[in-house]
Amino acid sequence: MRRRESVPRIAPLEITPPDAFFNRRDILTAALATGAFSLLPRVGEAQTAVPPPVGTDAKPKFTRNAKLSVTEAPNSFENITTYNNYYEFGTGKSDPAENAGSLHTRPWTVAVEGEAEVTGNFTLEDILKPHALEERVYRLRCVEAWSMVVPWIGFPLGELIKRFKPTSKAKYVEFTTLNDRKQMPGVALPVLRWPYVEGLRIDEAMNPLALMVVGVYGQWLPNQNGAPLRLIVPWKYGFKSGKSIVKIRFTEREPRTSWNIAAPDEYGFYANVNPDVDHPRWSQASERRIGLSAFKARQKTLPFNGYADQVASLYKGMDLRRYF
Repeated sequence: MRRRESVPRIAPLEITPPDAFFNRRDILTAALATGAFSLLPRVGEAQTAVPPPVGTDAKPKFTRNAKLSVTEAPNSFENITTYNNYYEFGTGKSDPAENAGSLHTRPWTVAVEGEAEVTGNFTLEDILKPHALEERVYRLRCVEAWSMVVPWIGFPLGELIKRFKPTSKAKYVEFTTLNDRKQMPGVALPVLRWPYVEGLRIDEAMNPLALMVVGVYGQWLPNQNGAPLRLIVPWKYGFKSGKSIVKIRFTEREPRTSWNIAAPDEYGFYANVNPDVDHPRWSQASERRIGLSAFKARQKTLPFNGYADQVASLYKGMDLRRYF
């Protein structure tokens, strides 16, 4: 497939390949993974001090959604907050945790634009106010063939979309991340065309699994995990889940998304987890679960990341090799 843009690409060695995560933290945190919930206060409070949205409690109030949660043990808070992809703060997995302290997340404004009846600028408090928060434990699968299990806190993306009343012309919804060199040292690097942009079809966005996230592990979302507002689409590779969202736009045409512009032969618009469609530089048939020993960590990749029952019908009749 011919490239549509001449955008400098990240060197292959800078993207974590399969089996590359062998470090001291992996070993030390393996024992924590199964007992992470009980260890949360000691581990979590030592690593984050995120200010709450105006008018809210120091920690988010939420209920557990067991119906939409997996039963697998979650990764530790340390795993989740120190091993991240967030290129606005650097291309290394530890860079976001080390550099994201420069991000100011209060106050925060989200612009809503495009094919919708309700548009304008909304504060974080405006976004949160009508929604009851819930915790969902989701698998997170990244295109570099590593995975985690994360207890996210948020509310259904579909509920938010309904508030903006998309018109009949709105076929897609586009999400744009903050682009600020003063706060985000990584945007000085020509890795991608900034700001970071991702998108979904409207029917994907309305699926009950799509979650607008504001917290993790019982706390407000740390900067390195996409504070204060990020998306989680658990049946897709992690790059589809935009972080630190500042704009939501409803469009008639498929959005041009950041990784798809940079490398269209490697990163498709749909990015559904599919063990039968390899990345050009490695297999997607298996994955390494971060936080487990090398012997236990390697496991088979599940179609749609294990959420096929809930989402496969969205793609009925589509060639998933062509629309990858």
